[in-house]
Amino acid sequence: MSTIPNSTVDRPVAAFLSVVVCVLLNACAVGPDYVKPVTAMPVAYKENRDWKVAQPADAADRGKWWEVFGDVRLNALVDQVDISNQTVKAAAAQYEQARALVESARAAFFPTIGLNAAATRGQAGSGALASSSGGTSNTFTNSRSVSLSASWEADIWGKVRRAAEAQTSSAQASAADLAAARLSAQGQLAQSYFTLRQVDAQRQLYADTILAYQKSLQLTKNQYAGGVAARADVVAAETQLKTAQAQAINLGVQRAQLEHAIALLVGQPASTFSIPSAPLSDVPPPPVPEAGLPSQLLERRPDVAAAERQVATANAQIGVARAAYFPALSLSGSAGYQGSTFANLLSLPNRFWSIGPQLAATLFDGGARDAQTRQARAAYDQNVALYRQTVLTSFQEVEDYLAALRIMEQQAVMQDEALQAAQESVRLTINQYKAGVVSYINVITAQATEFSTARDSVSLLGNRYVASVQLIQALGGGWHATSLPTAEAVKTEGDPAHE
Repeated sequence: MSTIPNSTVDRPVAAFLSVVVCVLLNACAVGPDYVKPVTAMPVAYKENRDWKVAQPADAADRGKWWEVFGDVRLNALVDQVDISNQTVKAAAAQYEQARALVESARAAFFPTIGLNAAATRGQAGSGALASSSGGTSNTFTNSRSVSLSASWEADIWGKVRRAAEAQTSSAQASAADLAAARLSAQGQLAQSYFTLRQVDAQRQLYADTILAYQKSLQLTKNQYAGGVAARADVVAAETQLKTAQAQAINLGVQRAQLEHAIALLVGQPASTFSIPSAPLSDVPPPPVPEAGLPSQLLERRPDVAAAERQVATANAQIGVARAAYFPALSLSGSAGYQGSTFANLLSLPNRFWSIGPQLAATLFDGGARDAQTRQARAAYDQNVALYRQTVLTSFQEVEDYLAALRIMEQQAVMQDEALQAAQESVRLTINQYKAGVVSYINVITAQATEFSTARDSVSLLGNRYVASVQLIQALGGGWHATSLPTAEAVKTEGDPAHE
């Protein structure tokens, strides 16, 4: 294909191209420009007064919030989330899809160029050319062609730009969804892990309690053998022991389920995954980093960022719908060679070319464009409401876990005092029973109270660890809106967390 000389392009076409350039330079994008929705914003957290703030050394590094607990096995398990968790992998693939859609939308800014080559041979019968003998004459035709074509639609009304804006915002929302999925999996794992350790602590408590009940049973047997105690005391002691043993066995069900849940979170088969038993430490959980101001929460939660980006996507879609009201202006052209044989196909006489504009507008569509515009505006209103609801939910979660940790810290003080009193009561009651001052029912009652109080103490400690994880999650887990990829980064980056 040869280059078309400037002299062959007529003046009307040149004038048209000049007009197109001028229009594009002054082109506008229809539809509303995006403005972040206003949300109700409290000045401070109600539960943040007198909050025990972590020291700088207590705060986990951004993105490594679980390290604040100082548990090596937990650190190793959470590190497996990014590697093997299938939910996170699915979210990462979703983000890659969103990035591809951005590239697809941006491709509309550029012309479409095509190459076509064809060779045909045809036969046509003609009665008009019939011979005098009554036969017919057949005409054979050959056609050979090679051409290059190009078409381009001028984005006068900003339809392409709004579509690109929508896909870019959607990709950013997908990146935030990926961060939210990763944080959710990490948080679930940490909560399940500390609950597992809580169960291990309860199993250890049962083991110690069963040992104590065995000693009590032996005491009643000795008392019965000496004629001091009744047979009923022995039976009561045996019942108490067997009940505790049965309850200890039942804890195995809960532990197995927790272990299997952790296996799922780290992407391993439950059949081949196990965690060695290790009771939860008596040390309370470390202080959680300061909650900060409520306004900062909007920048720290990936789910809030995702909801806000969806609002931006819906806003851009209004512009796409509005652009359908205006005519579309496109420029197309083709050039090449066409002839009957290959021998002289690429010769000057066989050359052809064409170029010209096309203006197309819809005059009547039965209200389809109006309906699409109303749908786009309603979708925007829906996403605004969902965004505001997400913000309100985030405030609620932070307040919930701040309150939970504050109240459970106060409860722990009383619980420790109650446990000490229950332990002293058991000691005194056993001594009284040995002296024959009280019946064995008093011993059973004191031991049951001690065991119940100790079990509550273990549960409370585990709940404090879980609430600490939940608060860190509610505060975004160290994530920040600055981690969200920019419009340009969306085109080039993979997983934003690994860049």
